[in-house]
Amino acid sequence: MLRAGITATFVAIYAAVMLTSAEPSSAQMAATANAFLTSLTPAQRTQATFAFDGDERTHWHFIPSEMFPRRGLTIKDMNETQRRAAHELLKSGLSQRGYLTATGIMELENVLDAIESAARQARGTNSGTALRRDPERYYFSIFGAPSTTGTWGWRAEGHHVSLQFTVVKGTMVAATPTFFGANPAEVRDGPRKGLRVLGAEEDTARALVESLDATQKTRAILAPEAPSDIQTMNKNDITALTPSGIMADSLTAKQRELLMALIDVYAGFMAPDLAAARLAKLKKAGVEKIGFVWMGPTLRGQKHYYRVQGPTFLIEYDNTQNNGNHIHSVWRDFEGDFGRDLLREHLKSDH
Repeated sequence: MLRAGITATFVAIYAAVMLTSAEPSSAQMAATANAFLTSLTPAQRTQATFAFDGDERTHWHFIPSEMFPRRGLTIKDMNETQRRAAHELLKSGLSQRGYLTATGIMELENVLDAIESAARQARGTNSGTALRRDPERYYFSIFGAPSTTGTWGWRAEGHHVSLQFTVVKGTMVAATPTFFGANPAEVRDGPRKGLRVLGAEEDTARALVESLDATQKTRAILAPEAPSDIQTMNKNDITALTPSGIMADSLTAKQRELLMALIDVYAGFMAPDLAAARLAKLKKAGVEKIGFVWMGPTLRGQKHYYRVQGPTFLIEYDNTQNNGNHIHSVWRDFEGDFGRDLLREHLKSDH
């Protein structure tokens, strides 16, 4: 019986892995989610699954779990087969760069633990920190029953990673909010010195702000100091932030290319069809209506913040904590977070 269960698990995982990238992400997600569930024990499955229409699906944050208790099944509580299945699920929603970014952020927990341990030793205390830094303390949750025709969702979340995906009628997929953070933003000591997991998010935005002339900067740079964090935090319902800064139609052709390159940094975390859908949606709403805001100094190493906002979406980025070496970044959709707009259309078509 045990051998049959293990064989079924490997068959399910193999089938999920063999799906080609040409298939829609929703189909890959259904296969990998079911492979993941098949690999779990009954007790683990109970821990990892939730009703689709419950409050848990929109219960999200990006801070440590001691500060924001989470539910789901952690990587730490999985065996190796289950971990591989969880990672295949993660890959189904992300591009290769997105997957490497997510797992790189998880690995930063080891770096952060070493930094905090060294700081405690320097203070002459060996007392344990209240926050456990653990690259395996990330929670996987499935909402509803994964299928290629139904409505369901899943989430992978922990410190500095929050990814949620909603599938409606098997084909329409929402993938927001999408949060990535990094502490440290740049590893400054040790064997991984120089590592910048979210370097492209900073460098591409700085290239854009530095390309602006003096007049353009007066419209784009709103304050000499950056806010202490992203302004939307973990709110479920958000509205457009004001002011809008400098609009795309006030940029040169080269500057608009830099703006679109910055947007693509964030869109490109997603699987190819999801990234294409994000870009198509914002282009349909009007690239000229996208605004760029910067706050704080433009010199690298200083505390800074920026946002990119269009009629349908918002990107926020903040690097102010830990003396400007701690990044929070997020992509939000004003109507699409957690698939709300798609679900409304689903209900309308069914009635």
